Amino acid sequence: MYVCVCNAVTERHIVAAVREGATSLRHLRRDLGVTAECGRCARCAHDCLRSALAEHNSTSEASTPMFARPIFPLALEAV
Repeated sequence: MYVCVCNAVTERHIVAAVREGATSLRHLRRDLGVTAECGRCARCAHDCLRSALAEHNSTSEASTPMFARPIFPLALEAV
């Protein structure tokens, strides 16, 4: 179940915005209109943002191999 934060914006919208690159309340205000009117939803929006960022960071770290082979844009012989 997703909580309605502000202006019909739900926690689900915030999670999607984080996947698209949002990292602050300023980004949420610009992209979704959260906290643009009265600001009463700022605490809830901030909590949802923090949770979504933590989830996003943990899933992106899990999908990245820890010991990845380096990628070289040019063949080593060209250098």
